[in-house]
Amino acid sequence: MSDLLAGRADMAAGLAVRGADALGASTRATLVSHDVPARLAAADPALWGPAAEPAALDRLGWLHAHRRSRDMLPQLAELAAELGDLDHVVLAGAHDDTLAAQVLAECLGRPLTVLDTADPGPIRAALADRPARTLLVLAARHGLDPATDAHLRAYRQAWADEGPDAARHVVVVTETGSELAARADELGAMVIPAEPGVSGPWAALTASGLVPAALAGAPVAEVLDEAEALTGALDRDRDNPALALGAALGAAPGAGRDTIALVPDGTGLDGLGRWAGALLADATGGRLLPVVAESPDSPGATGPGVLTVGLGGALGAGVGPGVSADVAVNGPLGAHLLTWAYAAATAAVTLRTDPFAAPAAAVAGDAPENGPPSSVEGAIEVYAPSGAPADLTGALRWLLDGLGEREHLVVTAYLDRHADAAVAGLRPLLARAAGRPVTFGWGPRRPQHTDIHGRHLQITGAVTDDLEVPGRPYTFAQLQAAQAAGDRRALAGRERPVLRLHLTERATGVAQLLETAGRTRT
Repeated sequence: MSDLLAGRADMAAGLAVRGADALGASTRATLVSHDVPARLAAADPALWGPAAEPAALDRLGWLHAHRRSRDMLPQLAELAAELGDLDHVVLAGAHDDTLAAQVLAECLGRPLTVLDTADPGPIRAALADRPARTLLVLAARHGLDPATDAHLRAYRQAWADEGPDAARHVVVVTETGSELAARADELGAMVIPAEPGVSGPWAALTASGLVPAALAGAPVAEVLDEAEALTGALDRDRDNPALALGAALGAAPGAGRDTIALVPDGTGLDGLGRWAGALLADATGGRLLPVVAESPDSPGATGPGVLTVGLGGALGAGVGPGVSADVAVNGPLGAHLLTWAYAAATAAVTLRTDPFAAPAAAVAGDAPENGPPSSVEGAIEVYAPSGAPADLTGALRWLLDGLGEREHLVVTAYLDRHADAAVAGLRPLLARAAGRPVTFGWGPRRPQHTDIHGRHLQITGAVTDDLEVPGRPYTFAQLQAAQAAGDRRALAGRERPVLRLHLTERATGVAQLLETAGRTRT
């Protein structure tokens, strides 16, 4: 156990933060001197400066959303009882709109099928799983993106073939008056209003996060109780774990530790790091780089420039056996969700970032790999950027060797996260080879403030069993290819290097890529 964890813990509502004062004590004192705990608890929009104030006025609803969300619990209970025969809950939406609900269901052990991809594999599998007993939840603040529109079209076709009334099988979570709300009215579907202005990971304790999880059977009332129990601590200078965590995160870059490794500590809530990482990336505008590590001993989970944060559910455990962490956060899920949001907003005060600013739009550039591959090795086509070696090993080495002192590698797989799950093993292999932070995610990518410091590896794969999009002149595979190409163009517009590897046979290509990455060394 790190020596940092032997110090004082900040505790409230069953949640403890240990080790934070070793790095953040001075920052906490500064925050307290400016009355930040009380001002944030009171939703003061001026905390992040005049430029950020207009957005903050509309987007601080997450602070007390758990109280407003309680009002919809009777409706959710009634809806769950009415639709009790629909025991396969599918959530469809872009990553920003589905992440919180996905993590809630995962942490609470409830089955929830999430479709935030255009890959035909998981879509075909979902459609084949009890279509007559499927409840489709559509989540979007405004309108449907093309992939989610395609999901709805595919399900409506499946229900037309099976015979159920589509209206009964669809629940929509969206803002009042949105394009999606109008479409739901046309379908005759149930609409549950989303919290205005609160989106992405900030929306965990709103309808966007709670409705899909509740319909999947998660005990969301308990989560709201856990968040409410923490509320009384948020305006305090001491015994405020959210303040302690936010101070440590805000102090990290000044101490040369701008990579935040989020590590499951073995005491539960293993999926929470994905949500917390998205929240930190949003709030700090790229000043902090969150890396979700597989385990405490994974490459990149510790080391120079890294603040290692262990996350778990069991209070008193600190971290699991053998885990070395700088900061440990342990407690119930609802308290975690409010703590991390408050901490991210607090870190943004110290770092002088706008926590609610969208990433700057990129001018689309040219995707240079539209022609033939630079080389073909086994089941992998290599599309190397100009100036990079044409072969697989050389191109990977070029990508890693080019990482500067403040740069990191972003790996994005446009594949099936279930059938092709092994490809996630690239992250630790490349982190070991690079000696720099490496992140991994499934495409399509959400816009990131950290693109400006990233070099990119994009992995695509051949589709052998495509699926038509009903009523559209394209297939799911074509839609997925367009998403990947759009990401490449956006990154080219930001002048970020992108190496694309296309797997002509997925299972063989993944194995080949892992073997090659394992042989790549600094």
